[in-house]
Amino acid sequence: MREKQLTLRQFLLLDHRQHALDKDLIFLLEDIATSCRIISNHVRSGAFVGNLGSAGSTNIQGETQKQMDVLANEEFVRHCSNCGRVAALVSEEVDEVYWLKANPEAGDYLVYFDPLDGSSNLELNLSVGSIFSVVRIAHAIDASDDRSVLRAGHEQVCAGYSVYGPSTSLVVTTGTGVNGFTHQQGTGEFRLTHPDMRIPEETSEFAINASRYKLWDAPIQRYFDECIAGEDGPRGKTFNMRWVASMVAEVHRILTRGGVFLYPCDDGNRADGGKLRLMYEANPMGMIIEQAGGAASTGTERIMDVTPTSHHQRVAVILGSKSEVALLEQYHADSRY
Repeated sequence: MREKQLTLRQFLLLDHRQHALDKDLIFLLEDIATSCRIISNHVRSGAFVGNLGSAGSTNIQGETQKQMDVLANEEFVRHCSNCGRVAALVSEEVDEVYWLKANPEAGDYLVYFDPLDGSSNLELNLSVGSIFSVVRIAHAIDASDDRSVLRAGHEQVCAGYSVYGPSTSLVVTTGTGVNGFTHQQGTGEFRLTHPDMRIPEETSEFAINASRYKLWDAPIQRYFDECIAGEDGPRGKTFNMRWVASMVAEVHRILTRGGVFLYPCDDGNRADGGKLRLMYEANPMGMIIEQAGGAASTGTERIMDVTPTSHHQRVAVILGSKSEVALLEQYHADSRY
């Protein structure tokens, strides 16, 4: 008989004892887990209550908002506001920073989140998810200046995501590895089902939107061409290509069986700096991938070392198995000479 899996709370309390995990962070992570559980229910029941369509508005990114984007954002704000140590919330869906404390102090938290990643897939019944990141500030900051939330990825103390698919998954790192939990229907609990998730260094699978081929820079075209050349090409093996158009689904697959995910800067998004947002997409996923033994890069530098200039900043993203990310960085370096 299989041993009963730890609940999220049991796991976090064990992390508290073994690695001195801050108790306030435990409370915050439980609030985030509650948000994800409720959002999952919204997604599952959306077709019955008419919440899957457009909200008739656009977000700060200029993207059409789904009703579910708005609902998911409201859930994150409502539940993350419960923790008295949270100084500010930074959401993909809202231009301004939500300041919860007038005088943020050392030890307070900043929470960054994409409340519903991949929402364009909702009406197709494909996997979507939420992404979040937590930074603990070392010094008091100025709540009257939104630039106070501009923190490099290496300052994160926690990152995670939830996938709303056949089951609801919650994947979390607090800086000591990556662990996956699954929501148990009927109990309301997340249980540890995927302990110590690790990414294989080698892979034969990659994920990219191939329809943008003509827009890519030469290093990305070179990598793609070599992968699809198969056993007769320079890589000497067959690669499989995947594309779900949901970053959480792509990263979850990589954590489960390896691979590399690419959303590069190209001629179609170069003016914006790329497609994916640094603070609440690239940074948290970068931390998760690195904690699982992988690598995360823009092609020219480590994602978590990028100095942010805006809380809605976009960057190129290449992440997954170390060997593939290293090869892509080498191709970018070669193209500069």
